[in-house]
Amino acid sequence: MKKLLLGLLVLVASMFAASWVVAAADLEVNTPAISSIQAKMQSRHAQLSPYYASGAIGLTKDAFIAVKDANAVPLAQRGALTSLVKDENADRANLYKEIAAANGHPEWQADIQATFASRWIDKAQSGWWVQRAGGWVKK
Repeated sequence: MKKLLLGLLVLVASMFAASWVVAAADLEVNTPAISSIQAKMQSRHAQLSPYYASGAIGLTKDAFIAVKDANAVPLAQRGALTSLVKDENADRANLYKEIAAANGHPEWQADIQATFASRWIDKAQSGWWVQRAGGWVKK
């Protein structure tokens, strides 16, 4: 019984610690590296937007994007889409890393990424596909 209570106490404490980390992190921090990443992502968004709208890509539960339905894209454009998704995901990973580093806590990267996952999905436009715990859903 003591082991069960101790395990439960550790679980609750770790949940509060993770919440505190995200609450303490400045997610709006700005550095030259962060600005550069954000500029590339903003520029790329215009290219990705039609793919979100068509259902070809969606936002994943782990704060990235994924090709959800390659058949929604003409064969001749699939290579370009794959490249866009790869570049976007690389920039997203770098963004989470840079924000954690700019906060002086690289170990917060996973928590920052989880926060962004929720934010991206919450801000997704109606009709876009998002990945939830149960799978893909149309927002």
